[in-house]
Amino acid sequence: MARLNPRSYAQWGRHRKAKWVNEHASAVTCAAIVVCAAVVVAGVKLSGRPSHISVHHAPPIRYFGVFEPDAPHSYAGIERFAHNVGRQPNLVSYYSGWQESFQKAFAETAASHGAVTLVQMDPTNISLSRIAAGRYDAYLKSFADDVGAFRRQVIISFGHEMNGFWYSWGYHHSRPQDFIAAWRHVVTVFRREGADNVKWLWVVNSLSQQTGPPRYWWPGSRYVTWVGVSGYYWLPNETFSYIFGRVIADVRRFTRDPVLIAETGVGPFRGQSHGIRDLFTGARAQHYLGLLWFDVHSYGGIYKGENWRLEGNPAALSTFRQALRG
Repeated sequence: MARLNPRSYAQWGRHRKAKWVNEHASAVTCAAIVVCAAVVVAGVKLSGRPSHISVHHAPPIRYFGVFEPDAPHSYAGIERFAHNVGRQPNLVSYYSGWQESFQKAFAETAASHGAVTLVQMDPTNISLSRIAAGRYDAYLKSFADDVGAFRRQVIISFGHEMNGFWYSWGYHHSRPQDFIAAWRHVVTVFRREGADNVKWLWVVNSLSQQTGPPRYWWPGSRYVTWVGVSGYYWLPNETFSYIFGRVIADVRRFTRDPVLIAETGVGPFRGQSHGIRDLFTGARAQHYLGLLWFDVHSYGGIYKGENWRLEGNPAALSTFRQALRG
């Protein structure tokens, strides 16, 4: 997903248009409950630790994240989002153009709010082979040194959604072997510089007729910490399994790395609340690390209406708050 500034709206629109075209879409008695509860309480009182009797709860969302279009220059959008959903995100992202420095002030503000920063490093119109050959090592070393000096955990993704065609480093524009070589080189430079506080997030897009097989761009487990997936609910009949299940099934053929939904949203169509519930239920059921909501509204051109924001839709916002609590 490109950074949302005037220079990047056109590319962002092509990305989203591609997705729009190619993705479719034992009852127990009260007495028994009381008895079980009494046994559990008794177990705690007698042993000083919980009873062996299990009580099933929805698995927690370990990472609840958001992207706001004013990041990294401001934290105001994230604060507003946190207020609306009733919870501070513990993961916040921004998109970093090539040759841009690490946004330490933003990362420090995020840390003060209990959040980890995710940097999407975008090599837009940059030769991947030149990156692999070390031509940009001065920039990478400087970035790595700044991240290392930050000391707290930082998540970095390089060239996200490379299995799609909408970015210069992606499908049909750059060779997968060049992407792999560049990815490995970037990770190697950071490690040599001692930036051991980085988790490397390899992000692919959900599958469609216009995406390539994720395995083509896999750099190997030595160079990846987590797998990320971008996927959106565009139409009312789309489901978690349709959006995320197929791509993760492909990924599971070559890695068991933990999965994070790195970019997602549910469109403002009829049934938005159902989509939100399905998203959280699916992420919990699959024991994914969590999800990051793409809180953006595009106002311009033929892409008007691509609105993933929850503001202005009280029913969807209420459902989101309930789903987040589990």
